[in-house]
Amino acid sequence: MGETREVMGIREASEYLGVSRETLYKYVYAERVPGFKLGNRWKFKKTVLDRWMERQSTQVERRAGRRARASHR
Repeated sequence: MGETREVMGIREASEYLGVSRETLYKYVYAERVPGFKLGNRWKFKKTVLDRWMERQSTQVERRAGRRARASHR
């Protein structure tokens, strides 16, 4: 894949996140993924998506750790 731009459209962002455009639209309308509208088009900042993905992965790791500790009791 080529260089990822700082501000991406729906197509570039869906490729970057590894989801379909349809899924990304659903997530954005449900406010599950950070994005903003510029005119009538959704835009996504790479740095914001990177921070969001880092928070998401940290939350998943914490939940997995709590489940593992709970199962050992």
